[in-house]
Amino acid sequence: MRQSLLLTVRILVSALLLYFAVRGIHLADLWSRLAETNPTWFISWMILAIAANILQVFLGAMRWQEISALCHAPLGLSQAFRYNMIGTFFNQTLPSTIGGDAMRLWLVKRTGAGWRAATYSVLVDRAIGLIALALLVVASLPWSYDLIANAQGRLALVAVDVAAIFAGLGFLLLGALRWSWLKTWWPTHHFHACAVIANRLLFNRATGPKIGVLSIAIHVLTVVISWCVVRSILAPAQFEQMFLLVPPVALIAMLPVSIAGWGLREATMMLAFGYSGLNQADGTMVSLLTGATSFLVGAIGGFVWVLSRKHAGTPDSGISDTVLSEAGPS
Repeated sequence: MRQSLLLTVRILVSALLLYFAVRGIHLADLWSRLAETNPTWFISWMILAIAANILQVFLGAMRWQEISALCHAPLGLSQAFRYNMIGTFFNQTLPSTIGGDAMRLWLVKRTGAGWRAATYSVLVDRAIGLIALALLVVASLPWSYDLIANAQGRLALVAVDVAAIFAGLGFLLLGALRWSWLKTWWPTHHFHACAVIANRLLFNRATGPKIGVLSIAIHVLTVVISWCVVRSILAPAQFEQMFLLVPPVALIAMLPVSIAGWGLREATMMLAFGYSGLNQADGTMVSLLTGATSFLVGAIGGFVWVLSRKHAGTPDSGISDTVLSEAGPS
């Protein structure tokens, strides 16, 4: 009953935010622009956006493979890619990325890794992705601040940046603390263990650079996807502008308050375009079409899920006691 109520609330939130995002759009103007666009041009750029989306999923699989190995839930690259594709399908059905993460967790558990190993691999993967996105947003803040002339927009941007970077650094700091109660007190035990693993991965000479490059590339591809959509409808937005606007929007869209980020993403993109002096209707259309590419990739993931065969996994090995008992980077 409670889950049904929460799902209903999130559907309503998505619907309300979508209404807010599209209510000011002049559909006639948009249809006129699309009518003037060469269909081959539009389709070509949208295909590129879908290809960039799939590449993003593949790079995510490469990162997850590195993380899962340390969590004692080893995955092959093709296996991680398949699970990520299936996750994109379930991302379209539940709030934010919760559905996809839950499915990835279940799939890893089925390999014999155990619930704890599977959960840690997914949570650490998600945490590192959020930290990388926060760093990218904060690093671009000086230029973003110049781009956004609106005082309210600047204040919102700074607030998002501060919250993101404090959350990311706080998570890593937690993994560096050696207080024994963090490992034994049940509210912090698992969270601290994930932070320990994240520190070991990020501050290790063998894995840190690779994971860092992959994480930044994944988020840059989010910009590329939106840029391809911009080009498909001939919207007057530069790549540099999209590079500054899309990461903060992506960060906000991760909040689990709507279904697959629908509505929240469109409303935020509309405001971001308006604050930076661009056409708000273009921002909404870019967001809608970007969401459509994710939906199509999710549909492909659905076919992968349907056609996927059961794969034999490794014996349950849990998490290494050494990894979980030590705090801080290696």
